Amino acid sequence: MAGFNGFGGGGMNMQQLMKQAQAMQEKMQRQKEELEASVFSATSGGGMVELKMNGKRELVAIKIKPEVVDPDDIEMLEDLIKAAVNDASMQIDKAYEEAMPGLPGGMI
Repeated sequence: MAGFNGFGGGGMNMQQLMKQAQAMQEKMQRQKEELEASVFSATSGGGMVELKMNGKRELVAIKIKPEVVDPDDIEMLEDLIKAAVNDASMQIDKAYEEAMPGLPGGMI
């Protein structure tokens, strides 16, 4: 084991690896905090339903145009809200994937 310094003589010691890992972890935490504070907007029904979600997937605003509120067709309104929420959710997923590629969604 002559010349073994912990990683096959690659020149990088354990302390340097730990510093790099800590720096990467801090960078990822900052990116996560920035994404959580970001606001994502989505619409459906040609703007009949508009909503905003933050990166924590919390609904922070919703606007529904009065003309889409039809007591005889609640299902359409439900579908429009669902479509807007799903759109915002996909935008959030994409933002996380771009900011932290290769990281499984469950780890953020």
